[in-house]
Amino acid sequence: MFNHDPIPRPSGPPASSTPVRDYMAAGAPGVSADYVVIPRALAEAMPLPWQQHLTHLLAEFHRTYGHLKWPVYRVVPSRYEKLADLDEDQLAEVGAIMEIDSDGSLVYRDRSGRKIENAEDRTVLVSCLDPIPSEYANANQSTPPRGFPAPLGGERV
Repeated sequence: MFNHDPIPRPSGPPASSTPVRDYMAAGAPGVSADYVVIPRALAEAMPLPWQQHLTHLLAEFHRTYGHLKWPVYRVVPSRYEKLADLDEDQLAEVGAIMEIDSDGSLVYRDRSGRKIENAEDRTVLVSCLDPIPSEYANANQSTPPRGFPAPLGGERV
């Protein structure tokens, strides 16, 4: 029989026409303005059903966009730091130098020699050690077996 009741509308906001953009704009880990990075160790440590879904999505993605000329991406773990807190190597990495001015105060300059104002408040992105080591892949697995327990009383089996 035909049901005369109206189809119930889902509660909540309507579905987005740009769900990936919306999700990424929320500031998830590994997301920048231009890229999404998934640490391989974490992807390989996901439960098997997740890995299967991710593999399917990535295969579809690469089938669709594989014809483009892809560069080789170099992903460097990084963090935000105050410019005034950096050492010489980190300053060089971000293209800045620190020097003592004629009046004895510290002055920060960019590559072109221009003075960087408010260096104490300026935040820059510098490389750091990867906080997600590759050993993480085993972190959610059970402890490996340590062999057979020794028999009681020193007997050999």
